[in-house]
Amino acid sequence: MKTLILSLLSLVTLAWGWDVFTSVAPTGVNTMWAARQEALHLSGLLSVAMMSLVMFLATRPAWLETPLGGMDRIYRTHKWAGITAVSFAAAHWLIEMSDDTLKALVGREGRVNEEKFTGFLEVLRDLGEDMGEWAIYAVLAMLVITLWKKFPYRAWSILHQAMPVLYLMLAFHAAMLVPTDYWAQPVGILLGALLAGGVYGAVKSLRNAIGKSRQATGEIVSVERLPGDVCAVRCHLNQDWRGHRAGQFAFVTFEGKEGAHPFTIASADRGERTIDFQIKALGDYTRGLAGRLQVGQTVRVEGPYGRFELARRKPKAHQIWIAGGIGVTPFLAWLESLQANPQQAPTADFHYCTRNQAADTFAQHLTTLCATLPSVRLHIHDASRGARLTADTLAATDKSEIWFCGPAGLGNALRNGLKSMGVIPRFHQEAFEMR
Repeated sequence: MKTLILSLLSLVTLAWGWDVFTSVAPTGVNTMWAARQEALHLSGLLSVAMMSLVMFLATRPAWLETPLGGMDRIYRTHKWAGITAVSFAAAHWLIEMSDDTLKALVGREGRVNEEKFTGFLEVLRDLGEDMGEWAIYAVLAMLVITLWKKFPYRAWSILHQAMPVLYLMLAFHAAMLVPTDYWAQPVGILLGALLAGGVYGAVKSLRNAIGKSRQATGEIVSVERLPGDVCAVRCHLNQDWRGHRAGQFAFVTFEGKEGAHPFTIASADRGERTIDFQIKALGDYTRGLAGRLQVGQTVRVEGPYGRFELARRKPKAHQIWIAGGIGVTPFLAWLESLQANPQQAPTADFHYCTRNQAADTFAQHLTTLCATLPSVRLHIHDASRGARLTADTLAATDKSEIWFCGPAGLGNALRNGLKSMGVIPRFHQEAFEMR
């Protein structure tokens, strides 16, 4: 995530710098006014670059999963690129508003002359300037709503649908107000490519075409309420479903008005196009879901996505698997996929954290699955009996490989605990947060 964002920011900055150092500075321009002008250009370029990345990643490009580490990482990059874009947009706006302050400090003399246009082009530039200002106010508001976790997801998702329109407004603003000499420079070529990628994403979103090629429809064949506010759903899909690998997830639409939600596939692929979901009641939508779903109801599934896969493990590494609560779902798929060939199961220590083992359906199911896999040692940590998983319990070394799926707080505590012990294993943790 950081590598992609920093690389793009660096590339845009270098392209801007090339223009600055190869262009002939106009005579009679005050240094302060010139610096303001270039800061205005750079902040705008960086904001548009990040926003273009946001729009392109919103198309869920599956081919980027391997280099970026999964769709969950793509969405995490999407989120932080958006935050970065809005930050640069705010800086761009503040620099634009600094005009009066600079006049008071150094006077009007030495200002950079604005490019002059006439006719329809002048009208378009004025419109682009207004659109940019309106869009910046809107994306600032959207950022606040996105970071405000208590804001209802459904309302946020509806508002989020305005982002493609806001991006097109910003893209128009950039194309109209960028200095005309940029288009003959590397910075202009780069800007054009970024705008093309962003417009592609925006148009695809507005056409509701994202993920269409990876969608399959089907029906619900069973719905079961499990202890702990868990809804177990089994779906049978049509021939459009391309199958999945254990540990992957899908975007599932049970109710058209609500839209798609990401859920981990909790079953192995047996070639029957039947998939299971174990859905914990964690929010407004999932709470009471079992009461709204019915056998025979139509379901739409998009995917599969994700790289939380057993096949990606290092064969020689000490395997440590950790699941907390509903984070057990990818491991259920892993264990089920190994049932047909137990001899292929790796040697692993599997730690499952539960609030109450006696009332936990997953604990019993894990015990049954692991009983046929002697190389997988199951350790259940029952909080009701005071058993809590800590970093020293893992007996990890630098050569260990940890696969974690569960509460972020537990994952961070284990990471920090291992770091304090001087142990830095390979740590896989799904960033399963799409907002």
